[in-house]
Amino acid sequence: MSAPYAELAAISNFSFLEGGSHARELVETAAALGLAGIGIADRNTFAGIVRAHDAWCSEENGIRQSGFRLVVGVRLVFADGTPDIIAYPTDRPAYSRLSHLLSLGKKRTIKGECELFFADLALAQEGSLFVLMPPQGPLDGAAAALDRLASLAPGRVWLAAAMHRRGDDRRRLAALASLAERAGVPLIAVGDVLYHAPERRALQDVLTCIREKTTIEKVGRRLEANAERHLKKPAEMARLFRDHPEALDETTRLLARITFTLDEIAYEYPREPVPPGLTPQQHLEALTWKGAAERYPGGIPQQVRETLAMELDLIQRCDYPAYFITVHDIVAYAREIGILCQGRGSAANSAVCYCLGVTAVDPVRHQLLFDRFLSPERKEPPDIDVDFEHERREEVIQYIYRRYGRLRASICATVISYRSKAAIREVGKALGLSEDVILALGGTIWGGGWGSGIQEKFVAEAGLDPANPMIRRAIDLAMELRGFPRHLSQHVGGFVLTRALLGDLVPTGPAAMEGRSFIEWDKDDIDVVRMMKVDILGLGMLTCIRKAFDLIEGAGGSHYELHTVPAEDPVVYDMLCKGDSIGVFQVESRAQMNM
Repeated sequence: MSAPYAELAAISNFSFLEGGSHARELVETAAALGLAGIGIADRNTFAGIVRAHDAWCSEENGIRQSGFRLVVGVRLVFADGTPDIIAYPTDRPAYSRLSHLLSLGKKRTIKGECELFFADLALAQEGSLFVLMPPQGPLDGAAAALDRLASLAPGRVWLAAAMHRRGDDRRRLAALASLAERAGVPLIAVGDVLYHAPERRALQDVLTCIREKTTIEKVGRRLEANAERHLKKPAEMARLFRDHPEALDETTRLLARITFTLDEIAYEYPREPVPPGLTPQQHLEALTWKGAAERYPGGIPQQVRETLAMELDLIQRCDYPAYFITVHDIVAYAREIGILCQGRGSAANSAVCYCLGVTAVDPVRHQLLFDRFLSPERKEPPDIDVDFEHERREEVIQYIYRRYGRLRASICATVISYRSKAAIREVGKALGLSEDVILALGGTIWGGGWGSGIQEKFVAEAGLDPANPMIRRAIDLAMELRGFPRHLSQHVGGFVLTRALLGDLVPTGPAAMEGRSFIEWDKDDIDVVRMMKVDILGLGMLTCIRKAFDLIEGAGGSHYELHTVPAEDPVVYDMLCKGDSIGVFQVESRAQMNM
């Protein structure tokens, strides 16, 4: 039986255009191969770790229950020539220090980049374990870097050794062992993994071509020499490191020193100011009943009273009163400065949201289902999306930054992934296909994708030979590339607000738009770690309605708000029935008008 082994140098495809596998594929494959654990350490980012955590926690595969370990790491890439260093936080404070370190590096440069120097590590080294990754070529400079790191974090440093079957592996391993001995640090075995299985090597080659902006014929030695950068069984790693078996033992020793998991990311919603002597729940109830009296000036109907009491009780049991106070504060500010807003989606199902002014739709009158918005069985935080006049939405966004401060408020990310047309275009260029062939292949795609595969008849109809091996290879690689992240962008308006510093939980960085910042995790990722967001969205039709209201009032007509517009004007329905809706309502596509 081989010695246990944990892979502690693996990157996912969130190391953009370098990692060749999804985080889920890495976790599931490592567990299936019998590894003791895996560390996902992407380049200057924690962006991919949530998806690894989600795969690890999945009850369907039972990986976590089997005793397999997932540890959170980051591969620090420096701008001063220092070799890469993989950092593993052992506890929550150490994770927060590394998160702030990455935020610092991102603030120094443009969106999507991170500029770090070895000196910065002194600010974040406490509580973390470090693995120095020697350069793949000559080891010149590695000794000095190892000495500096060992001096900075004594007893918490390892020197990595990888066996990539390049002809000089055993000679290089001996040199690394000697280097580690001189520095007084242990040697640790790593796979330096780029993808989960050897068959993914071809896609990783394509990613290299895309990154280097060249073709497979011209990329040369910038490609990996072979397909060895994949996860391996413990027995295979034991065979490769038979000259230094202690390097395998160090993997589980390092693993045992780490207790931190993403379960410890204890998100806390901001403390909203409430009047003295009141709890947040009591303040929310006061705001709700005051709003109800304004919404129903003739008296609050009994059915509405019962609905509000039920909703408020559930909000208290789920401990969400501060969240509703936040949303009320934002929409109250918008109304105060004359900006129309309207809660969209399932928020319209809440009578509390109606009384707080978040939505102009009366859910009791329309018999809408509150459980669609908030249900204790689903154990999901509420998700309120509010549309504002698109021309003035930035005023609301800057109010939120002023209200909570930029260290506690930020927009979540959106992961921009490869779709079918972009995938075939990039793969085709990397393989050296001509522009007309790439366009023809792209023409076989409808509705955003190929589904489970591309039918040969569509290729033939495009004037191409489906049996051509290069055409077949391009299609197969493009289908593998689909769904890979291309880059991180800011969400259209999903704000994450926190009680503590946001950088304690996740790195933040500047957006392309001046005055904006966003975190590394997207809306699906923050659901995994149970962080709440408020969506501040822009809607052009609300701007049109605001201008219409102003014209009506300026011509001597009534003063309207969204909830006072006559609800059953037959003219509107007559126009919708005739498909005459352009400029009248947001039913403007041909398909919507026909329906």
